[in-house]
Amino acid sequence: MTATLDLKPEVEERILAEAKARGLSVENYILNVLEKEATNGEVSFALTATPEEWKRHLEWVHTERPAHPPLSDEAISRESIYREREDAQL
Repeated sequence: MTATLDLKPEVEERILAEAKARGLSVENYILNVLEKEATNGEVSFALTATPEEWKRHLEWVHTERPAHPPLSDEAISRESIYREREDAQL
């Protein structure tokens, strides 16, 4: 569907600024706003987040550490797993 909009200059300026802040084209920004309105405000974070919001959202990637270090290939081998299983059967 294609639509033509006659916007007040101040509304147009705000749309341009919001689209730029989110790194979106004006068309994509307007589509996101309309999708949000049509789905009762349930638009995914991925569609509307600014680069700054993404940075804050993903900060945990650099800060959280696993509770246990990953096991090395030397710690568990295929042979050791089967050996333990065979020993348990005896």
